[in-house]
Amino acid sequence: MTIASEQKERAASAEVEMQIRGMMIDPLTKMPIVVLKDVASDTVLPIWVGIFEANAIALELEKTATPRPMTHDLMRNMARGLNAVVRKVVVSELREDTFYAVVWMEQDGETVALDARPSDAIALALRWDCPVYASRAVLENAKQVAEGPQNANGEEMRRWLENLNDDDMGRYKM
Repeated sequence: MTIASEQKERAASAEVEMQIRGMMIDPLTKMPIVVLKDVASDTVLPIWVGIFEANAIALELEKTATPRPMTHDLMRNMARGLNAVVRKVVVSELREDTFYAVVWMEQDGETVALDARPSDAIALALRWDCPVYASRAVLENAKQVAEGPQNANGEEMRRWLENLNDDDMGRYKM
């Protein structure tokens, strides 16, 4: 095994494949939440997003056609026009209560990593029908933040999110 393939294997094992469980409105802040769920367990990762980003995700979840390309459709069309393909997106970091993501693309045999907001990365992943991952570090960090002393209801919220049924997720369930 080459050094490059070993590095890729380590990076892949540090990522957990997630599925978009659905979207909902935070009952306290009234902000949209995209709920990601580990495909192999009950671990969930709620990510609060802006209303416009939530709309972009919801449009694609519902397969709603728009009369003109929306921003994420334009980004997909531009990448296709440049012979690039989005291979995966990764929610890569959680720093100071802010999530970060990376969009992994391939163009002419070259791998390109682009910094992105998770909401934009997820909207693109839906349009490319590519997998969404979260780094193990993000999942652990998010769990620690939720369970920390400053957030007494964090554990309660995590359990609530893990036990949501399809009716709880509202009309954006997958």
